[in-house]
Amino acid sequence: MTNASTNSLKKRLIWQILTFQVLLLMAVIAGFMALLTRADLGGKFLDADAASIAAGAIRPDPVGGLTLVETPQLLAMRAESADFWFVARNERGDMIRSGPVPDAYRSIGEHLDRIAFGDMRDSIEPYTLSSIVRSVTTDNGTYTVLAGGGRLWSASFAVFILANLLLLPIVLIVVLIPAFAIPIIVRRAFAGLAEVVDQAKTIDVERRGARLPDHRIPGEVRPLVEAFNGALQRLDEGYERRQRFILDAAHELRTPVAILHTRLESMEAGPLRNRLLIDSNRIAGLAEQLLDLERIDRDGTDFGQLDLVSLCRDVTADLAPLALSAGCDLSFAPGTERVVVRGDTGAIERAVTNLVRNAIEHAGGLITIRVERGGVIEVTDEGPGIPERERARIFEPFHRLQPRDHGAGLGLHLVSEIIGRHKGHISVVDDPKGGACFRITLPAG
Repeated sequence: MTNASTNSLKKRLIWQILTFQVLLLMAVIAGFMALLTRADLGGKFLDADAASIAAGAIRPDPVGGLTLVETPQLLAMRAESADFWFVARNERGDMIRSGPVPDAYRSIGEHLDRIAFGDMRDSIEPYTLSSIVRSVTTDNGTYTVLAGGGRLWSASFAVFILANLLLLPIVLIVVLIPAFAIPIIVRRAFAGLAEVVDQAKTIDVERRGARLPDHRIPGEVRPLVEAFNGALQRLDEGYERRQRFILDAAHELRTPVAILHTRLESMEAGPLRNRLLIDSNRIAGLAEQLLDLERIDRDGTDFGQLDLVSLCRDVTADLAPLALSAGCDLSFAPGTERVVVRGDTGAIERAVTNLVRNAIEHAGGLITIRVERGGVIEVTDEGPGIPERERARIFEPFHRLQPRDHGAGLGLHLVSEIIGRHKGHISVVDDPKGGACFRITLPAG
C-alpha cells in the first residue's frame, strides 16, 4: 500500500509552485544580468574613494589657504595611478589643486561651491576626462572635491554590482514570502477535503444514510464526491431492499411452517413423524433467526438491567427437553448468585439459546452453561472442538465447518451480532475437559 504522504497532492502543488517561481525568477535575473553585461553603457566610472583620499590629505593653512599632506593613502593612489589629480574647495572658498588637472576642468574648480555631486564618464580611451565630484567631511573641514585619473571601473560592471545589491533583497522577499504564504493558501484550499476525509472515516455499515459534504471542496473534486455519495445511496437502497426481502420472506415462512407443524403433530407416532418434526422445527428456527437479524438492526430497543444467572437458568430449563430428546445432557453451573448487566433480555436469551442449540446439533454429550462474575457466560460441550484456523470465520453468516452440516449457518452469526450490539465480546477456546467453549463477556450493568 502506498504511503499517503509520498503521493500528497498538497505537497506536490506547494513544491511545484515554489520551484516554478524560483526558476522563473532565476531566468529573469539571468536575462537581466546578461543584458547588462552585453549592453554598451559607455565609458568608465572613477572609483569614488578618490575623493575621500584627496580630502583626507588636505589641511587648512594657519596663515590662510589650504596645504597638501602626502598621506599614505595619497601616495598609494599616485603609485597606482600616476595621472591622479584633484581640485578641492572648502566652505570659505579656499582652493587647492594637485596633479595634471585636464584643461576641461580647470574652470570648473571656480564653481565647486555650486556643485555637490557628479559623475562624468569619458567614452574614449584612455578615459582621462572620467571624474567625480563629492562633498567630503573630514576632521579638518568639509571639502568639495573634483577628482580624476584614479582607478576606473567599467560602467557595465558598476551597474551589474549595483543591480545585484538591489536585487538580492527583492529576491529574498519574492522567494521567502511565497514559501510561507503558498502552504497556507493550499492548506486552506484543501480544508474542505480534510472535512470530507473526516466524514468518510465515520461511515459505518450500522449507520446508513451517511453522505460526504460537498459544499467546501474544489470543483475538480466535486464529481468524485458526488459519485461516492451516489454509490452510498445505491448501497443504502440495496441494503433496504435486502432487509425488506429477508423480513417479508421470514414472515411468509412462519404461517406455512406453523400449518405444516400442526399437520405433522396430527400424524401417527413413528420415526418418519419425528424426523419430519425435526426438519419442521429447523425451518421454523431459520425463519426466527432471519427475524432476529432484522430485529437486531433496528434502533431504539430499550436496554435494561438483567440478571444473567436467572436468564441462563431459564434457558437451561427451556432447552432441557430438546437436549434429552437429542441424547445430550444439559446442566447449569452458576459461579455466583447474581450477575447484573445492562442489555436486551430477549436478545441475550436468544444468543445463549443459539449457542446451546449449536452444541446440541454438532457436539452432543454433556453441555454446560456457566455464569461468572464480570458478565461472563460460557457454553461448553464435549464434542470434537473447533479448529483454530476456523475460529475467526465461524461467526460469519452462512459459514459452516462442514458442507453437509445441518442449519443455514446463521446461528453463530446472530450471536455475534447480538453481543456486538451490546458492546460485548464473544470468543471460542478449547475446553480443558475437551470440546469447545464459547465465552461471552458483557459490560457490567
